[in-house]
Amino acid sequence: MQTSEPPFPLAMAQEGEPVKVFLLRGGKGMAKRLVSLGLNIGSELTVSQREGGNLVVLRGETRLAIGAGMAQKIMVVRR
Repeated sequence: MQTSEPPFPLAMAQEGEPVKVFLLRGGKGMAKRLVSLGLNIGSELTVSQREGGNLVVLRGETRLAIGAGMAQKIMVVRR
């Protein structure tokens, strides 16, 4: 994946911002959980809502709630 700007945590994405998953940080357990939710490297997401540090993201027609800690470990780039 080529990008001109460095990846940043999903937690820093703004509401309505379309992003693409670049890297999953954390252990194997967390990566396995995210993949089971359909969040793989290259997945395209849109931040739907921000509630404190917690996020609701859209992946196609699917809405996913992501906690603040997990959102810090999902590195994304702008689409």
